[in-house]
Amino acid sequence: MSASAKDQILARIRAANQTAGRAAADGPGAHAAGPQPDRDADAACAARADRDTDAAYAALPRRYLRAHHDAAAQDIAALFAERAADYRAVVERVPGPGPAPLAAAIARVLAERAAAAPGPVLVPDGLPDEWLAGLPAQITLARDVPPLPAAGLDQVAAVLTGCAAAVAETGTIILDHGPAQGRRALTLVPDFHLVVVREEQVAADLADAFARLDPARPHTLISGPSATSDIELIRVEGVHGPRNLHILLAGP
Repeated sequence: MSASAKDQILARIRAANQTAGRAAADGPGAHAAGPQPDRDADAACAARADRDTDAAYAALPRRYLRAHHDAAAQDIAALFAERAADYRAVVERVPGPGPAPLAAAIARVLAERAAAAPGPVLVPDGLPDEWLAGLPAQITLARDVPPLPAAGLDQVAAVLTGCAAAVAETGTIILDHGPAQGRRALTLVPDFHLVVVREEQVAADLADAFARLDPARPHTLISGPSATSDIELIRVEGVHGPRNLHILLAGP
């Protein structure tokens, strides 16, 4: 700590102690009458210390490294796919353009899931209709209207959502629970989460991702399927979220 910063802190402490001491001496029922020069001087001293501290803080150099990856020189989508797979998520890149390849990939993944685990597929409000084109007849869709209880959510075979953004550096998906995402419980209770991430939604780093989000909305960050190693370092999946996370990384 520099000498000036130390002096500012001590000046503020002395001013606060002096004010508190006079207030105790006056008693709870005492009322000051007329000018109080000592108190005014203390208040002015504290105000100057506050201004000096604010100015010193504002003058600090902030040459922070906000990004580790250059989107212009690196395939950010490929980096996201690599990092998400490191968390044991299943990642598929779906080529564009147009909605047909994505709809076909969704239908295939959900058909495979239906064969392994019977039950309806939960779809939130706002999900694009073209995502559901060509679904096999054996797949039943469920809606969260009215909101399903936890027991009802536990009966669905899978949930299909979009996302608000994704982070290449950490392989993280971010939900803000807007259209095509649903409330938080929809992606926590079902055992299988199929999420569509578009390449243009992938940000290089956390700072870039959060700059794209509305801070007033709730955010859920998902890095791979739910897992914990709290007990004897044994990995257990599905403790506080889906055991299976399947990502379809769609082209533009």
